[in-house]
Formats: sequence, structure tokens, C-alpha cells
Amino acid sequence: MAKTVKDYIRTIADFPHEGIMFRDVTTLFADARGFRMAIDQLLHPYAGEPINKVVGLEARGFILGGAIAHQLSVGFVPIRKKGKLPGTTIAQDYKLEYGEAIMEVHDDALKPGEKVLLVDDLLATGGTAEAGIKLIERLGAEIVGCAFVVDLPELGGRKLLEGLGYDVHALCDFEGA
Repeated sequence: MAKTVKDYIRTIADFPHEGIMFRDVTTLFADARGFRMAIDQLLHPYAGEPINKVVGLEARGFILGGAIAHQLSVGFVPIRKKGKLPGTTIAQDYKLEYGEAIMEVHDDALKPGEKVLLVDDLLATGGTAEAGIKLIERLGAEIVGCAFVVDLPELGGRKLLEGLGYDVHALCDFEGA
């Protein structure tokens, strides 16, 4: 039987905290066939869509986003944690499970009207993706879609993003947190 993207993802119990089932995509990235399958499947729904830039969320979204941007022959824009970008940035705070954090993007990374595909490895509560969307839109760009390898449906991220009117594409889902 042919492998699916989900088959390449390792689960690590009790990481980073007890009770958490960590979905480790590094095993997917390490396998040439699995990685290519994931990139191809992330791209598929957006074939033929006008996309000017791919935006990746720190950190694993950089790996996926860079590969997708290469396939599309478009530019790549990183959205990073506060203090990691050297130029002038705009910032957006967001909630984490245990506190808050801040994401930043260079203030000249996107131009008004550019069509953007947002990419990350995992969609949980949707907080990081929502912060990324706000940054993209503050720069005047438009979201074509939000693509993820893994969705954790019980945590509500997909419902949040779809409720805000965004197209969400995930390659697989896992039950639990």
C-alpha cells in the first residue's frame, strides 16, 4: 500500500510537556519521497492561482515555504519571532497556550495587492497563523490560501481561520492535542 504524508510523521509522547502528543514533521522532511509528496500536495489546490509570494511562519514554515516558492518561481517571505529580523519591521502579538508572543515581518516584504500563500507545518489553535494573516494584510497583500501539513482539529485553528473567511488546506489531521 502506498504511503501517505501522515505515514512519514512521527509522534512523540509528552513533548514538550506531559500530555502533549508532538507531531514531528522532521521525519517527513528527512525522507526525499515524503518531502516531495508534501510539497506537491500543498501546492495542488493552488495550481493556476495567481500567487506572487509564499509566506512561511517560523520555523518549519520556512522549510516548506521555501520549497513551495521555488516550485512556483516566486519570492519567499519569512514571518519571524520578535527580534530575529534585521530591518524595519511591523509586529503582531498573539496568544500562546501559556502566554503571549510577537511575530514580525519586514515592513517592505510585501506590496499592496500581492497574492500570498501562507504556509506552516501545523495548525493547532490558529493563533500563529492569524498573527501572520494580520501582518500580511497590514502590508496590503491578499491571502490566496493557508496551507498546512498537519491539522489538529480539536484545537480549533481551522474553524478560526475559515470563520475569518480564509481557505485552509491541510494534508492530514491527528486527533488530540
